[in-house]
This record gives sequence, C-alpha cells and structure tokens, in this order.
Amino acid sequence: MARIACHHIVALPLKSSFLTRTSSICFPETSLSTGFRRRFSSNSKISMSLKAGIVGLPNVGKSTLFNAVVENGKAQAANFPFCTIEPNVGIVAVPDSRLQVLSNLSKSQRSVPASIEFVDIAGLVKGASQGEGLGNKFLSHIREVDSILQVVRCFEDNDIVHVNGQVDPKSDIDVINLELAFSDLDQIEKRIDKLKKSKSNNSQVKVKEEAEKSALERIQEALMAGKPARSVALTDFEKESISHLCLLTMKPVIYVANVAESDLASPESNPYVKNVMELASELQSGIVTVSAQVESELTELPSEERTEFLTSLGVDESGLGNLIRATYNLLGLRTYFTSGEKETKAWTIHAGMTAPQAAGVIHSDFEKGFIRAETVAYNDFVAAGSLSAAREKGLLRSEGKDYIVQEGDVMLFRFNV
Repeated sequence: MARIACHHIVALPLKSSFLTRTSSICFPETSLSTGFRRRFSSNSKISMSLKAGIVGLPNVGKSTLFNAVVENGKAQAANFPFCTIEPNVGIVAVPDSRLQVLSNLSKSQRSVPASIEFVDIAGLVKGASQGEGLGNKFLSHIREVDSILQVVRCFEDNDIVHVNGQVDPKSDIDVINLELAFSDLDQIEKRIDKLKKSKSNNSQVKVKEEAEKSALERIQEALMAGKPARSVALTDFEKESISHLCLLTMKPVIYVANVAESDLASPESNPYVKNVMELASELQSGIVTVSAQVESELTELPSEERTEFLTSLGVDESGLGNLIRATYNLLGLRTYFTSGEKETKAWTIHAGMTAPQAAGVIHSDFEKGFIRAETVAYNDFVAAGSLSAAREKGLLRSEGKDYIVQEGDVMLFRFNV
C-alpha cells in the first residue's frame, strides 16, 4: 500500500555569516557523480552534505575567515604558519528566505535548512608535494572535500608576515596550484605504470582500464602544460574510471580574495583583486571577495548593530549566502523543499536529478519504492497559500519517474516498500 514519505532530520543551523561580493565570472559545468557524502542523523535518516575546504598559504586569513563563518569555529588564528594542524570543521545553515515562508504557510513545527560543511585546512607551502610543511597530510585533507575555496591575500599589513615576504596573489595561487598538480602527476604516473602491467583477461575490466589509461594520459599532458585536470574534456565513463583517484586539480575552485576593510565597498579598485579575477577567469574558476577581518568584527557585534556597521562601510548586507550561492552554481546544485505541519525542510540535489533520485536523498527506501511525486512550484505554492489550496486550483502536479526536479519545487513523495 502506498504511503506518504515522512522524515525527521536534525537541524544544525548556525548564525554566523561573512561579507562577500561576487564577480560576474561564469562557473564551468562540473560532474559531481561521486562528490556528495551521505550522512546519518540520530534518527537514521540520510541527507546530502556538501563539504568545502578552505585552503591557502599560511597567514592569508583562512582561520580568521573560518572563525567568522562558523559560530563555533575553534580554529586558532595566530600570526605564524601551521597554527591549524588538524582540519577544523563547522556546519553552517544555507540561508534561504523561502524556507521560512513555506514553514509559515504550512504552520510547521520547525524548519530545517540545508547545510554546508566548511573545513579549515592547514596552510600549504612550496614543496608540500615532496613533504615540505605538512606535506601530504594537507593534500590528503583536500582529497576529502567536494570543492576548494582558495583564500588569497589581497591586503597589505606590516604586522602580518607573508610567508614569501611580499603580497603577490599570482605567486600565491601558482604555489598552491603547482603543488596540487605535482601531487596529481605523481599519482597519475604510478597509476599508469600499474595499468600498463595489468594482465586482466576480463573484457569489461580491460575496457575500463583502457578508458582510465586514456583519460589519465590526457590529464597528464594538460598538467604538464600548466592546466588543471578539470580542464580536460572526458566522457562520463572516463570520469567514472578515474574517480577513485580523487585528483586534486579535478576539484572545482572558488578563489576567495581577502581584502582590507577600506577595499570592501569597491574591491574592483584593488589591483590585487583584479589580478585574482583575471587568473580565475583563465583557470575556469569562480571568485568571491571578502574581508575576513570585518566579518570577525561582525561576529562580536549585537545583531541590531551589524546593519549600521555594514552601512558605514558602504556595504548593504553580510553575504554568507553569496559564497554559498557561488558554490552551488559552481557545483551545479539545486534546492527543493518538503513542507508539512511537522516540518519544512530544504534539500540539496544535483541539477538534472529525477524525482526518484531526489526522493533517495531523503531515504533510500523512497527511491526504491517510488510511485509518484506530488509537485508544486514554490511561487505557485505561495500564491495558493497551502498544499491543499494548490491541489484545489490545479497547481499541484503528479510527476513520474522521469520528472527532472526544478529549483524551488515543493514535493510530496508517495512510495511503497
């Protein structure tokens, strides 16, 4: 017998945010077939969790930024390299005004936002791929994240020592990208050698190994030419064949230009930021401008004083949402909602997911026993005032297994087990 899906997910919202301005750089399409992690709550429900690693050279503002965006961040921000030894993780609620609107209309007992994990990873130095600094320990932490937020210092401060002696965004970006590329090249070389020695007689295994070898040879050539692995055009089969390597330069990147308070209102006038924008465009990456120091100061102010402080700086709002939206755009993510008297919840999915796949984000049983999805667009739900009113007005649609979930869909899944 068919039944309506119900779920109980523990909310982990945090109030911190940090100030951002987003550039107009386009984000490339990215495959995330293996990028998501499935997590279990105390009630054994499954949810998609997005993980973004905050990386950069020592003393560029990574830990300050982390502490600002994650209210319970415990990273030590100090003026010396490697103050963050183990990666610090903080879970932040994804701001979405639609969630509370739906919750109010459904008279929900609670609303549960989507979340994103920010991971503060120890600073990288030249030679990390050969073991300098924290070496491979740092690189192994990067392999575990879905996207990389590379913080680049774009401010002068004689009291904060730059690890290379001077502020130079291009040099900083080159150091990190070269170390990631060297690590990938080493891994690729070892894997190609192993594939060449393979003596498998299984035809399917041989086909997959040939696809992997071909993909790796093209990526190797690109890396030697100074291009990241993500710049190489691969078929879905080839992507799947190399996914187990978790190549560092395959991960999508957003460059986070960290500026001084005085540059926050017009970051485009900062020559360092211009430099980062040009590099981000060349490297097919996104860019967001922040002031980690300002955001650190914001967290110490009462909420009623924050708007006044931002206005005095010539900025309209604090922008955690801007960075998260940039990450969503970069990774090709979408949000859909479930809404009822018990709870209203936002769910993160990959663009192009079908209704059963979206249902599987809530629980695998929903996907296995999927019958149909009762679906209404967010604007139609709000205009109608409730799910029942949307049904009466013919705005509620019955969608099958082939339906591609759209941004902002409000969905009720029916399934049997």
